Amino acid sequence: VIPEGLPAVVTITLALGAQRMIRREGLIRKLPAVETLGCVTTICTDKTGTLTQNLMSIRKIYQGGNLTDVTGTGYEPKGEFVREDRPVDPQTQPSLLVLLRAGVLCADAHLSKDGDRWTVLGDPTEGALLAAGAKAGVWKEAVERDFPRIGEIPFDSDRKLMTTIHRGPEGAAWSMVKGGIEEVLSRSSMELGNGETTALTPRRRSEILEVNREIGMGGFRVLGCAMKKSESIPDHGDWGSMEKDLVFLGLVGMMDPPRPEVKTAVRRCREAGIRPIMITGDHRITAEAIASELDIHRPGDRVLEGAELDAMSPAELASGAGRVSVYARVSPEHKMKIVDALKANGEIVAMTGDGVNDAPALRAADIGVAMGRSGTDVARGASEMILLDDNFATIVASVEEGRIIYDNIRKFTRYMLATNSGEILTMFLAILVGLPLPLLPVQILWMNLVTDGLPALALGVEPPERDVMRRPPRRNRDSLFSGGLGFQIFWVGLLMAGASIMVFGWAVQSRDLVHGRTIVFFVLTMFQMFNVLAIRSEKNALWSIGFFSNPKLAGAVFLTVVLQLAITYSPVLQPVFGTTSLEPVELLIATAVASTVYFAVEAEKKIRYGRSENLETQP
Repeated sequence: VIPEGLPAVVTITLALGAQRMIRREGLIRKLPAVETLGCVTTICTDKTGTLTQNLMSIRKIYQGGNLTDVTGTGYEPKGEFVREDRPVDPQTQPSLLVLLRAGVLCADAHLSKDGDRWTVLGDPTEGALLAAGAKAGVWKEAVERDFPRIGEIPFDSDRKLMTTIHRGPEGAAWSMVKGGIEEVLSRSSMELGNGETTALTPRRRSEILEVNREIGMGGFRVLGCAMKKSESIPDHGDWGSMEKDLVFLGLVGMMDPPRPEVKTAVRRCREAGIRPIMITGDHRITAEAIASELDIHRPGDRVLEGAELDAMSPAELASGAGRVSVYARVSPEHKMKIVDALKANGEIVAMTGDGVNDAPALRAADIGVAMGRSGTDVARGASEMILLDDNFATIVASVEEGRIIYDNIRKFTRYMLATNSGEILTMFLAILVGLPLPLLPVQILWMNLVTDGLPALALGVEPPERDVMRRPPRRNRDSLFSGGLGFQIFWVGLLMAGASIMVFGWAVQSRDLVHGRTIVFFVLTMFQMFNVLAIRSEKNALWSIGFFSNPKLAGAVFLTVVLQLAITYSPVLQPVFGTTSLEPVELLIATAVASTVYFAVEAEKKIRYGRSENLETQP
C-alpha cells in the first residue's frame, strides 16, 4: 500500500521547491521548513531594509527653532538646504554646521563612490548623516583630522544611544551623541541655537517633542543629536560621564522609502489569511505612519511600545496580541515575548531578524527568517530561511511556494496510494471470487516502477492552484489525509479494483488467462493515467486548467502509455511481461473502462466545490 518511492518523491519535491525559492531570493536551510511555510498565520517583520529600501536620506533638520528641508535622494552628496521656501547656505549657519559635524563624527560608516553611484559602507542611517554633512561641505575625513576619535560607547538597544569621544584641536574632550529623541533629551540640560547655548527649559522640551511628533507622523525616522565638551579627557572607565549634561543640537528626520512591491505583498498576505506585524526600534509615530501607508496598520489596531511590553505579563500580552499590528521602540529581547504570546494563541509565526540578539526569537519562531545581506552569521545559523535580498515580499513568495509544495505532496500521495490500493484490492477481490491471480509479479513491479514514478514526480512540479493565496492557512495539526483525502483514496482504489475484476473475469471466460492478464494489466495502467490527470487540481476541472499547463506531466503520461502499448504489442517484450496482443475493440473497451475514474473524480469535484470554483480566473 505504501509505495517504496514515496519518501524519494517527497524529498525530490521539497528539494525542487527549495531551488525555486532560491530563484525568488529565499534560501531554505532545512527542508521541512518548506512545508511549514504553508501553515504560517503571522509574519513578524522588521521595518528597515525589509519593508523599506534601506536607502536612508535626511529630508528635515530641526535646529534652534528652525525647520530646514534637505533636497536630494540616496547617498549622493548633492542637494540644497531650504528654509521657508528659500535656499540656505549652511556655511552661514554655524549651529547647523555643528549639528552636521556631530552626526558625521558619531558614525562608523563610510561614503564611497562606485563609478557614478555613491554607496555607503556600514549602517544606512549613518550613511544618511554622512551624505547630509557632505552636502554642507562637512566631510568625515576632514572633521576627523580635527577631532580624532579616542573612544566610543557603542549603540545599545536598551540605551538607544551611540556616543563617540574625540580630542579637540585645543586638547579638550568632546562627546558626540545620537539616538532616540527621548533618550537624548533626558540627558541634555542645554540647547544650542543661533550660535548661543541656552538652558533647556520644560517648555522648550515640550516644543521639541511636538516637532518630533509632527515629523514622525510624516513617516520620517527621527534622531536626536547632542554633544558635550570637557576640558580634560576622562579615564576610559568614566566614558559614561560624557553622556550627561549634554548640549542638545537638534533633530534630523530621515526617510527610508517603502519598497514598491511591499504593499502588494501585504495585500496578498491578507488575502491568504496571514497577518503581517511590524516590529521596529523606531518611534511609535514613525512606525505607525509607515505601517499605515503599507496597510499593515488599520483603524482599530493597537501599537505597543517596548516600555508597555515590559509592564505586561505573558498572559496579558497573549490576550491582546491579536489586536496589535505594530510594536515600536522594542529591543531584540522583546521579540521573544512577542513570539511566545502569538504561539500561545495558536499562531504559526514567521519572525525576521538580523542581529546576534535576535537568535533566541528566531529559534523560538516556527519559521526563523534571517537577513542575507545585513544579517549576522549567528542569526543565519538560528534560522530556517534566509532572505537573500532582505525583502518582505520574498517571505510572501516563499509562503506561496510552501503552499504549492504541500498541495503537490497531497496530490502525488493521493495518486500513489489510490493506484496501489487499486492493485492490491484487484488481487484480493480476485481471490475472493475464485478467479486466478490477475497480475504477474513482473507486471506489478512494472506498475510500481514506471506508472508510480514518472507521473508522481511530474505532479511534484504541478503549477499552483488558482486559490493558493486566496484561502486561509491550513492548520498545522491537520494530517496529510485531512479534508477527505483518505476516503478519496479508498473509493478510487475500490473503483479501479471492481472494474478491473469485471474486465478480467470477462476476458478469462471469453478468451484465456494470458489475455485476461494483459487486459487487466492495461486497464490498471490506464486507470492510473486517467486518475493522475483528474487529480491535478483538487477543485478545478482538467479542461479549465489546461491539459498542457504541466508539460512534464503530459509528457510522463504520454511516455507511460507508449511504453504500455510496447509491452502489449512488441513480440520482444511480450514473453518478458507475460502479455499478448489485444484486438482494437478490446483496447477500446479497456480504455473506456479506465476512463471511468476520470469522470468519477471530476464529478466528485463538482459536487463538493460547485461550478463556481471551476470558473475562477488566474490571479
